[in-house]
Amino acid sequence: MKPQMLIDSHVNLHHRSFAGDRDAVVARARAAGVRRMITICDRIENFADVIAIAEAHDDIYASVGAHPHYATDHLELKAEFLTELGRHPKVVGIGETGLDLHYKFSPFEDQVKVFRAHAHAARRLGKTLIIHTREADDAMAGFLEEEARREPMPILMHCYTSGVDLARRVLALGAYFSFSGIMTFKNADEVRAVALEVPLDRVIVETDCPYLAPVPYRGQRCEPAHVAQVQAYFCKLRGLEQGEGSALLADNFFRLFPSIARPS
Repeated sequence: MKPQMLIDSHVNLHHRSFAGDRDAVVARARAAGVRRMITICDRIENFADVIAIAEAHDDIYASVGAHPHYATDHLELKAEFLTELGRHPKVVGIGETGLDLHYKFSPFEDQVKVFRAHAHAARRLGKTLIIHTREADDAMAGFLEEEARREPMPILMHCYTSGVDLARRVLALGAYFSFSGIMTFKNADEVRAVALEVPLDRVIVETDCPYLAPVPYRGQRCEPAHVAQVQAYFCKLRGLEQGEGSALLADNFFRLFPSIARPS
């Protein structure tokens, strides 16, 4: 039987909910078998905290970027500055960035402007563009198709909850998809439908902690250790033996983030 490997591709360890016990949270993740994590930047002002966490741990890496909710606060953000920050050896992705027309905390035009800066930086660095998208399927597909015509770049559709049509269009661009604990929710049939359709060599998993704790932890603070339940659920959904699924998801992760050292 192939050995299990757990990887959480999207954690928010700088979040205030982890301020009192972050070291314990990381220790619990390791005890659960989590071998690698990427801690995500949501605002440029938080990058110093995000990268400090990554620098303090050999098994934690980071991204740099601004969530679309906060696009209006980042209208002066330039691709050149993102590129400079993104050259840090522990930075493996640009984002999370994207389009969110559900909450509309930032106007659409602001989100697009900031998103373009991220895409340009990702292309320059050859690092993965980590995308948040919600209720913006047509706009997102068109944007990524336009950007890919300029030059292809690695794309990760993080915590995917959008439709099958968008999934098919960005699959044609080489995109990967990450699924979270939402898969385990009772009313997440549409998410499960996409998780069943995406090719197995384009899938990774995440928690997006402290949000979206999977069943049986729903309603509690989510932790990286809970990626075990996310991975187990995905393997069952796709009919994979746990060891086989673990190895497949790990291979996908290290292919998408080639600068991350693979555990021996």
